[in-house]
Amino acid sequence: MDSGTVTLRPFRVSDVDDFILWAGDDQVTRNIRWKTITSKEEALTFIKEVCIPHPWRRSICIDDRSIGFVSVYRWSGNEICKADVAYGIAAKYWGQGITTKAVKMMAVSEVFKDFPDLVRLQAFAAVENKASQRVLEKAGFTKEGLLRKYTFLKGQLKDLVIYSFLSTDISVAVDDELL
Repeated sequence: MDSGTVTLRPFRVSDVDDFILWAGDDQVTRNIRWKTITSKEEALTFIKEVCIPHPWRRSICIDDRSIGFVSVYRWSGNEICKADVAYGIAAKYWGQGITTKAVKMMAVSEVFKDFPDLVRLQAFAAVENKASQRVLEKAGFTKEGLLRKYTFLKGQLKDLVIYSFLSTDISVAVDDELL
């Protein structure tokens, strides 16, 4: 697959048919907090009420068709210096480097520009989700450690691995691209 056609853009109502293909797949939603979308109406409501108004949720697209998402959740108050990132992609695109490219484009070139006071972008991956851990490592995130029995996900208490990408890592990532 030519991942050169991968773009990030805000969600649109017209994404509904593509959105339900991946957001309606239990394989895709098993490691994210969303419940699996079960109807076109539910997908349309989710896009209108959650995706579009979200301050930093982008559709991962190939040829302008939605195949997944990347979201950034800013913290507030004394924690305003950090944000969490989450992502998911249609199962048929797993293992092709598309998610890594989307996360890297987002982390390095967009989020730190959009939020100049942001210092830390962090991500969590379930211990058993090795593919997500590889995405983060390939995107330049640093593995920081294991958070034991950290959160419930789909009714199960999970151990999570935490990763970070700091604003000061940008120059390192750019230098690595030039090598």
